[in-house]
Amino acid sequence: MVKLAGAKPVFLSTNESTGFKITVEQLNKAINEKTKAIILCNPSNPTGAAYSKTELLKIAEFLFDKNIYVVSDEIYEKLTYGEYQFNSFVSLIPEMRDRIITINGVSKAYAMTGWRIGFAAAPKDIVQAMNKIQSHSTSNANSVAQYAALEAFSGNQDSVNSMKIEFEKRRNYLFSELESIEGISCYKPQGAFYLFPNISALLRNICEDRGIKDSYDFAMDLLKNAEVATVPGSSFGAEGYLRLSYATSMDNLKEAIIRIRNYIDTLNK
Repeated sequence: MVKLAGAKPVFLSTNESTGFKITVEQLNKAINEKTKAIILCNPSNPTGAAYSKTELLKIAEFLFDKNIYVVSDEIYEKLTYGEYQFNSFVSLIPEMRDRIITINGVSKAYAMTGWRIGFAAAPKDIVQAMNKIQSHSTSNANSVAQYAALEAFSGNQDSVNSMKIEFEKRRNYLFSELESIEGISCYKPQGAFYLFPNISALLRNICEDRGIKDSYDFAMDLLKNAEVATVPGSSFGAEGYLRLSYATSMDNLKEAIIRIRNYIDTLNK
């Protein structure tokens, strides 16, 4: 999307040591006079990382006197776990409101992916420019989907809370199981519905002699031989990792772990 807009994307690498979150120090090194905007995902896909209020304030304070826009992707805001408290970026520093674009939608918290409803909140001049592009790119959202989204936002929220509780159980189970597998380490996310285990030790110690040289090879071999679908970390610019989604039943997750263990056992033989 950045390239289509005629801009150059600059990627900031993260890892477990920072909880897969960017730092002010990284931003300071990456920005220059050509920097127009920063895309901030909180909570994040693929890692499930979620920024604390303190971390967001540090970023906001750093950007305060710089002419840089912030695109804050908050679509997983309702899917957070434990003691974590979500804070919308724009709510923390309203003085920057004229440079913050908040994006969200119904696909995650309300499990309405196929309805294709999202929204943006931004200053009027930015929204007007967005409308000009959008109106020439795709048709408007259909009325049925709009009414469904209206019900999602204004209706009873019990289903969201129930799903959140179930997601947390699945997260805890999958995290514990992955951590117990030799050669795999995993960051415990605070949001979204993904785990992003580090499989670099497996790639280094087990798979080299089997023609499995990277996360893509591993994911494809796991799919072929164990029928477990994952996404290689390389798809997100993070070689050596694997994304697993726990947006499925506990029975499916238990079966997946059995298959993953059996698959890794065959690699050890």
